[in-house]
Amino acid sequence: MRKFIRSLSLKNFLFLLLAGCINAIGVTIFLAPVKLYDSGISGTAILLSQITPAYLTLSVFLLLFNIPLFLFGLKKQGAVFTVYSLFAVAVYSVVAWLITDVLPIDVSIASPLAGQDLLLCALFGGIISGIGSGLTIRNGGAIDGIEVMAVIFSKRLNITVGTFVMLYNVVLYVICGIVKQSWILPLYSIVTYAAGLKTIDFVVEGFDRSKSVMIVTEKPKEISEALMEEFKCGTTSMSATGGYSNTEKTVIYFVVNRFQIYKMRNIIHTIDPKAFVTISEVADVFKSND
Repeated sequence: MRKFIRSLSLKNFLFLLLAGCINAIGVTIFLAPVKLYDSGISGTAILLSQITPAYLTLSVFLLLFNIPLFLFGLKKQGAVFTVYSLFAVAVYSVVAWLITDVLPIDVSIASPLAGQDLLLCALFGGIISGIGSGLTIRNGGAIDGIEVMAVIFSKRLNITVGTFVMLYNVVLYVICGIVKQSWILPLYSIVTYAAGLKTIDFVVEGFDRSKSVMIVTEKPKEISEALMEEFKCGTTSMSATGGYSNTEKTVIYFVVNRFQIYKMRNIIHTIDPKAFVTISEVADVFKSND
């Protein structure tokens, strides 16, 4: 038990507290007032809160669906992830209840900030809730139980986690359209989903992604020294054999940002015009002790 408690981080809880508040603001201030739908369990909770008695609020459905899903995924995801996730969902639910039922903010018929402009509400609702979801993921949890179900069932269904979530949301928006007998709100909700998805990528992986560079060359020492001198960072060299030429070569692995690519390319081709270079996007860069 002590080991488990030591594995929890106060810093993570503080960020999860912030994430839950941000997510609640995005949903209750921008989406729910104009009947737009978030993705996953959050979107499901919004729909159910609209078609059930008033005492069954958004917050009630968030807790009612998310808690069992996270507990169901406890064995697969681990205790630390589950605790972080339940904490984020609890904060999200409580803050959503405060905004809709306690604070003097009128969110009954329109967004207090964007009125009834569906496009503005869809974009800013998606972006803000995406920031909340991204912060939750970045700090070891999840704020929507459908992501846990995606991890558990996607392999059994032979699809990716992203595809599972997307299919769930497609079904959700179709049901919303049928129940509300209108496709305008579900279509705008797709804008919300897209904005939120992209925002999560930015928050989790960073706005300025690094680039990994693989350099196949016969002059590894000269290129490595030039790159390290210019960019003040290390390189990694690996021995290789050309499949066609059957000659000994060296592969240099190097990480740069997008603003350094032009200068790096000039350095490499000045030293070895025959060098073969591939550049790939890197989601995140960190040291093992970070």
